Amino acid sequence: MSSIFHIALGTFTCRPYVFAFFGAYLLAAVLHLGWRAVLSFTAVGYLISFVSELSSINNGFPYGWYYYIDATSNRELWIVGVPFFDSLSYVFLCYCSYSTALLILAPLRGWRWNLVPLETCALRKSTSVLLLGSLLQTYLDIIIDPVSLLGNRWFLGQIYGYREQGHHFGVPLSNYLGWWLVSGFMIFALQRFASRAVGSQVPVGIKPLPFKALLGPILYLSVIAFNLTMAALIGEMTIAVSGLFIVLLPLVICLITMRRRVNRYHPAELADSLRDYSWQMTPECNQN
Repeated sequence: MSSIFHIALGTFTCRPYVFAFFGAYLLAAVLHLGWRAVLSFTAVGYLISFVSELSSINNGFPYGWYYYIDATSNRELWIVGVPFFDSLSYVFLCYCSYSTALLILAPLRGWRWNLVPLETCALRKSTSVLLLGSLLQTYLDIIIDPVSLLGNRWFLGQIYGYREQGHHFGVPLSNYLGWWLVSGFMIFALQRFASRAVGSQVPVGIKPLPFKALLGPILYLSVIAFNLTMAALIGEMTIAVSGLFIVLLPLVICLITMRRRVNRYHPAELADSLRDYSWQMTPECNQN
């Protein structure tokens, strides 16, 4: 019993930043989608990511051949050769990418101290959100993987490696293609759960909160900032600067276009959003 407790405790204490991000995901996602959708996706998303990692370390697909270094299995939870925290991280990376895609693509209604994307069921499960969300999640790995590969130089530790030296700071291009494929499956699964909350009944867990639509995108930017900061702190300025340049232009484009789209929507778009998700809008907004 003490051994099980030790492993459970170590799973949190060895990777506190992962569970901090996971806690932020739960807050943002529950306020956005409700408990039922979030719990369902967390289980399914974890399963998809776990199977993909298990397949790749044994068969080389979909990420290419890589391996985990069994240095912490006596201190944290591992499942069939895969660290629990690693597959878990896919879940919050997927959600923050999905919510960012929604914020970019949805018409925006802003008033006083709030901003609401005019989401509809059709938009939540659209091909556009699927494509953009999966690419956004892949972009996160483009920032994360080169830094994680140097985990022996910061508190992550050296937990994995690739059989062959890759072209992007040691990361093979097959890894990013695999991430795009797996991200597509995960976004697709999340879309199914997110689009079920149709009608006027408020899913359990959703509460009114100003700017709650920004929580997922803020989590997305926080993951990027964390990894670029770690790269700079260990002296890998080439990784940090190149990563900054990778995200800077898309970020500026998105911010400018979003700013120009606030309150510039068709009445039919507002009507569609109210029809599918009337509980997204506060009574004050509905009266305007």
